[in-house]
Amino acid sequence: MPDALICGLRSSRSIRLIRSIRSIGLSCWLAALCLAPASASEAPSAAANSEIESRMMALSAELRCLVCQNQTIADSHAGLAEDLRQQIREMLAKGMTERQILDYMTERYGDFVLYRPPFKASTALLWVGPALLMAGALGSLLVVLRRRQRMAASAFDPDTPDEDAPR
Repeated sequence: MPDALICGLRSSRSIRLIRSIRSIGLSCWLAALCLAPASASEAPSAAANSEIESRMMALSAELRCLVCQNQTIADSHAGLAEDLRQQIREMLAKGMTERQILDYMTERYGDFVLYRPPFKASTALLWVGPALLMAGALGSLLVVLRRRQRMAASAFDPDTPDEDAPR
């Protein structure tokens, strides 16, 4: 057999082999997709009791998402936020009060989990920090303006190029 004919047979066999492997792989992938259990990213069913659901949403608006950090767990779609909402539902169904749930979350995750942390020694910088920064910025502006006021008027004239300087 000529070499070209052998190469042609090998290439057509390998093409058929690749196609069959690809179709088997696709079939396995589709079967796995159909048989896979529901993922955790699906939305949990709403509580049967609308009162519990509304209380859970109100509490969720008070708690910070530990993953997103700039959202409440009511607004977040992170898996941890969904788990925390479900945990709140379960606690409310057990008869716990909002204060007890907030205390539990604070004990477990610290004051950081609260969207409005209490004023105490460990959180004082959160409450006083913005005012201190504003006072520092205004003080710096005042110092700069006073220094500029004492400067001579010639310091503010634009520099003119010398006529004798080469260009």
